[in-house]
Amino acid sequence: MTKSEFVDQVANKTNLGKKEAAEAVDAVLGVIEDTLKRGSDVTFSGFGKFHISHRNARQGVHPRTGEPIQIAASNVPKFTAGASLKKAVNN
Repeated sequence: MTKSEFVDQVANKTNLGKKEAAEAVDAVLGVIEDTLKRGSDVTFSGFGKFHISHRNARQGVHPRTGEPIQIAASNVPKFTAGASLKKAVNN
């Protein structure tokens, strides 16, 4: 599902216009992004949790040349599904 299709689904379920639904989706995604940038978690009870995970620097291999390369440390966003979402997907 693309973002555009997602906005259409939100508009249909909430009786909002597409413009208002797009603004609402953008606002939610923006708040999640800003919260993760600050280093905090976003938790939706039963649905899941967005959080930041740290990856240490490590040695890698260049796929074309086979030469060793150094991969820098980074922070990556992660999502952990909640119990209700896991149950819904498995039923």
